[in-house]
Amino acid sequence: MTFTPATQGRLRRLNLVTAAPLLLFVAVLLSILDTDTWWQIVILAVGMIAALVAFERWTANDLGRVVLPCFVVAAIVWPLSVLFTDSPNGYWGLCVVGSLAIPKMRRGRVLSTILLAALLAGVGLLRLTVAPEANVVAYVAVPAVLTVVAILFSVAGERFYRVVQELEESKAREAELAVVRERVRFAGDLHDIQGHTLHVVKLKATLAQKLVHSDPSRAEEELREIHALVSDTITQTKELAYAQRRLNLNVELENAKNLFEAAGIRVRISRESDPPARELLGQVLRETTTNILRHASSTFVHITLSGDGIVIVNDGFAGESVPELRGLSALRQRVADDGGELTVSVAGGEFTTAARFS
Repeated sequence: MTFTPATQGRLRRLNLVTAAPLLLFVAVLLSILDTDTWWQIVILAVGMIAALVAFERWTANDLGRVVLPCFVVAAIVWPLSVLFTDSPNGYWGLCVVGSLAIPKMRRGRVLSTILLAALLAGVGLLRLTVAPEANVVAYVAVPAVLTVVAILFSVAGERFYRVVQELEESKAREAELAVVRERVRFAGDLHDIQGHTLHVVKLKATLAQKLVHSDPSRAEEELREIHALVSDTITQTKELAYAQRRLNLNVELENAKNLFEAAGIRVRISRESDPPARELLGQVLRETTTNILRHASSTFVHITLSGDGIVIVNDGFAGESVPELRGLSALRQRVADDGGELTVSVAGGEFTTAARFS
């Protein structure tokens, strides 16, 4: 099962915080209550350490590297516990390792569950050879049944993680699609700028070619107009490439909302009042929208419009420092030239982009 590093890290921390303390508490409790001598504690502790190691590697999605040695150690501890420690809970390590490993198998999980339950029950029966009066339920039924239950819960957990993975992959595809839509829109803007100009230039060049001998002054005028058209087109293309073209803020707000919702990101827009420099703020919003879709694993975005500018906050930022964002860097100077300030900051996994005018 593969997740992005950010999601894998969150799931790992969640599992460690919620389950690891409980497993450790059970291990210590059993070691204290079920043993009388130090060597009995050592036997149980070895199996419990194997279980904790397997669990820690499982949270890191790296169980395959340690599952065999952990299983072997736990499988040795159970018969030693049955025969020498007078403890019916030595199966705990084998139960934990098995319940983590079996759901990871691509096939044969049912057969493996049956074999593991049979192994636990069969080893538990050995207790009768050294203590005929032993509690058969505690040594045979409880280990087998609890292990099967643990495996069933683990299988359900694996299915939950699979659903999370599918949702994450769907979100990634939606974000990629949103970026593609943005590129298509950029291509449309570029076509609007250059398509008509190139067609006019072609016609004027053809006309100038025909007039070059019959009417040189007219041909020269056509060439001057061609030069002016090309210069203007170059300027507009640069403005488009560096997000300096005048935009409508309301249109950009609606477009950003549609893009985020298509990518599965919750959006909240707070409009306190109409801000100044609306076209320039539209450029900031467009660039920030693209950055969020491309570089963050966001679940929500909050856009606030006020009398002095715009603030865009999104979660899902995995870094500790502010990255270099060339698009926003290019806009920072334009905002400053208009008497404003464009800032970016990171705090608690949230990335804030703010453009304010005094």
